[in-house]
Amino acid sequence: MTGTTRSSAGLDARRRRILYRSWHRGTREMDLLMGRFADACIGELSEEDVAAFEQLIEVEDPDLYGWLGGAPPAPEFDTPLFHRFRQFHLSGEGVPEI
Repeated sequence: MTGTTRSSAGLDARRRRILYRSWHRGTREMDLLMGRFADACIGELSEEDVAAFEQLIEVEDPDLYGWLGGAPPAPEFDTPLFHRFRQFHLSGEGVPEI
């Protein structure tokens, strides 16, 4: 997979930035985790969720990997959006079909 499968057409500037940043974090593994979630959900996120996602994008990869692996997130990131993000990947929704 080379990146986003979702068009940014129809998204406001804030959501377009999030979509781009989700696919350009710096490590390919985190690009895939954040990018697939953004592709699937960015258009339906509430403004509160968008704000939480903007903050989550700034978390360092090792911390985010740990939280996805089951470590408790830092209190400021223990949001409904983070739990949705983790569940998205635990459920297999974020895994591409082969």
